[in-house]
Parts: sequence; C-alpha cells; structure tokens
Amino acid sequence: MRSHRRSRLLAPLMLAPLIAGCFASGGGDDSGDGGGGDGARLRVALAFPPAENLSPYGADATLLSRLGVTEGLTALDANGSAAPALAESWRRDGDKVWEFTLRDATFQDGGDVTPAAVADSLTRATDAKPAPAALAGVTLSAKAQGERVVRITTAEPDPVLPLRLSSPSLAILSAKAYEKGNGRVDPVGHATGPFELTEVNGATSATLDRFDDYWGGRAQASGIDARFIADGTARANALRTGELDIAEAVPVAQAATLDEKTRRDTATTRTTSLLLNASSGTFQDAGLRAAARGAIDTSVFAEDVYEGYADPSAGIYGPAVTWAEGKRTAPVGRAEAEKPGGATVNLATYDNRPELPEVAQVVKQQLEKAGFKVKLTVREYSRLEGDALAGKFDAFVLARNTLLDTGDPVAVLAGDYTCDGGFNIAQLCDRDVDRAVAEAVGIADTAKRQDAAMAAEARILGTDAVVPLVHQRIITGVADSVQGVILDPYERTLVGTGTRR
Repeated sequence: MRSHRRSRLLAPLMLAPLIAGCFASGGGDDSGDGGGGDGARLRVALAFPPAENLSPYGADATLLSRLGVTEGLTALDANGSAAPALAESWRRDGDKVWEFTLRDATFQDGGDVTPAAVADSLTRATDAKPAPAALAGVTLSAKAQGERVVRITTAEPDPVLPLRLSSPSLAILSAKAYEKGNGRVDPVGHATGPFELTEVNGATSATLDRFDDYWGGRAQASGIDARFIADGTARANALRTGELDIAEAVPVAQAATLDEKTRRDTATTRTTSLLLNASSGTFQDAGLRAAARGAIDTSVFAEDVYEGYADPSAGIYGPAVTWAEGKRTAPVGRAEAEKPGGATVNLATYDNRPELPEVAQVVKQQLEKAGFKVKLTVREYSRLEGDALAGKFDAFVLARNTLLDTGDPVAVLAGDYTCDGGFNIAQLCDRDVDRAVAEAVGIADTAKRQDAAMAAEARILGTDAVVPLVHQRIITGVADSVQGVILDPYERTLVGTGTRR
C-alpha cells in the first residue's frame, strides 16, 4: 500500500467542468525541436491491441491519438478546456452553428488540410455505423466556407461542440484514408499528427516515423516502435530489462518491482464498474439487479485489489471530478431486491488491465455468496468487445474513462446508458434516464449542466444497471533516459513532439 498522499487537481472550465491537473511530462516539455537532429526512436508498449483494424471510430481511436498519429480540430488543454489543434480558433454563430478557422497544416500524404477535406472527414464520421461515441445523440453537418473556415451545424443546440470535436474518434484524415470503400478507414499515412504510421503488423506491433512537416514542429524522436502487449506483467518486465522506454498501464502488482523514478501514477477520471445487462437474461429483472447491487461490497477494491492506487466508489463520476460530490443526490427509482434463488450469471471481463480479472473474481464470490450461480469469462479485450456490445453477457466488469470520449461529463451518459447509446454494454433503455440525459445535453450554463448531469446519474444508478466499484489511477512505466512523456488524465495522449530519449 502506498503511504504518500494522492493529490487531486481540478478546475472549473470554460465550457464544461472537467478534470484539470497538469499533463505531467516526466521531465522536459512537449515542444518540438524546431528542426534539430534525429533523436533516437522510442520503444513503447501499449496494453490494448487494435480491436477494429485501427478504425478511428471505435476503441482504436485512442491508440492512434496516444501514439501521436491523429488529431482533431480541437484538443483538451491542461485545464480540460477546448484548445486549438487543427482549428486555430472558433466562434458560435447562433444556437446551432459554429465556425472553425483552420491553421496551415498538411496531411501525412502531402495534401493540404483544407475546409473541404475537414468537412468530408467529419461527414464520414457522422455516417459511420455504429456512430462514434462522441456523437451519441448528436446530428451534425459540416461544410467548407471559403479558404480557411469549416461551418458546422447541429440539429439541436450543442453548447459543448468544441469539446466534442477534441474526441480521438473525430480525428481528421485525408480523402485517401477512405478510398478502400465499404466504410473502411485507413489511417496509415493519412493523418496529421507528429508521427506517421508506416507499418501495422496486425495486433502485434506497429512502426511509426516522424512526420517532418507537422504543423507543430518536428518531433524530437525520429520514430516509434510500438508493441501491443496485453499481458501487464510482460510489459513491466520488458521495461525493467531495458527492452522498452515506455510501458502504459503497469499492473499495481508490478508497481513495487519498478524503481521509484521509473514509476509514474496519474489521477484519471477512470471508473471501474459492474455493468448488468438490463435487456435480456437474468438481470432483465430489476429486482435481481437490485439484489446484485446489494451483494457487492465495494470497500474492498481500492485498498485490497488496487493496493491504494484507487479511490472507493462514489458514483459514475469519481472524486477526481471534484464538483460531483457536492452535487450528488441519492439514486432515484430503485426496485426492491429479490432473492436470487440460484439465478445464473454469465460474468465477463478482460485481462488487458490486469486488476480486472481479480476484481471480477471478487465480484463472482460476492454474488455467489448472495445466492447467484456465476460463470466467469476472461479474454483479451478485442475478443470480448463485440459480444459485450451485443448483450451476450449478463454482467461485465469495465474500466471506463468517463471523460475520454468528449471531455464533456454528459456525453458518457448519452453514449453508455441511453437507448441509442453507441457504447451501451449495460443494454439499458429506460424512458426516465433518456429524458434526464436529454435535458442535460442541451444546457450551456456550467453549473446547471453539472446539476443536470448529477440528476441523470441518480436516474441511471437507480436502475442498478451499473454498479460503480472503484475509481482508478493509472501507472505508467518510464525509463530513466526518457523525457517528455505526457501523463494525461484523459488517457488520450502519451507521446508528443517533446518525448525523447
């Protein structure tokens, strides 16, 4: 167990309240070298292999952004506010229209980043099936206007559109990325970030070279050799033996084996939850969901499973989102618990995050003690996601960064817990929940949007389709020789122009 105190940094934001905290860089800054010499290549291990052929519209989008391949019109700054990226500025023109002025930038295949190219890329994202989580409940259209401006119109007022466009799933790609047709998107060589994918070896590894014409300046590293290593112990061992420079998501069980200078832990907005299938199987019965929720003792997870690298569960939003606790209200509309009577539960989780199988094993024991019969399935995430989204499990243990997709606290509610949500593993479709989320979506005032988000959280928790278990910190392994690693609370970025060894 760690003895030092864990700080939590947060600030109110311009458009929506998000986690703040500096994006710690582990030494050095994240600025380019202005055209200096060739730096050494970086050896990086990621925990999640590509699950969707590196499509930017799903879970693989964050792989691309963490490796510095893709970027959107906007980004999130250290305070969580919308910041310029491919768009250097923007303004609102009425309730439903925003205009984004583009900077001078180039695609990795040599074409200019024009308003027409940006509008086409965003249109492709809106047509994707399923829709990117960042567009849950949102209909938008994009058109070029003049030589530098993209005009985006939403069907309903969207006060957080600049935050939404920072999502990794709304990265801007060139027209050549879509030439294969059939909805396939190829980001290899067609993005805009400081590093260009040159080779992808299935779910094993990828090679990236520095993109010398990057608008933000040449990266200090000449390239990245990325490996996808699902086994957390293997990632930690490879870092320890000098085979890697950076290893993400080091298991808490391996943290003590790393030198203190090599071990970096970061407060994030990631919550580990038990999701109960509300549409089919055992937990279609609200009374059995209530019984499952009552059976779970969440106090054991933070200190025992996560060994202090986590905080006890509070709700969908954890203590890192400091405004939430003061606005949280009791769950609304909970059913009375029924006796399980030996009801069977097919529980699943994934091992890319090594603590999750242990969490799931504890959940299994607690459910069995309450009278359920539980079968536990553990696989690598890419082999589980399709079945989970299709509702093939009764219960699922998921670690979810609640502000990853858009930076907007309401967006995760729309994407994960509404009838039309694109990442609704809980298969929840509740009229009162949809109404509460819809009300929150349209509110621009920061304080009122917070209040509406918490009212929607109370409705969602009242269905017992989600049981928050613990709020997680992420451990990143960084070799002593490496500087400029980006320790991002949103887990969107890892390497940038200033990352080097």
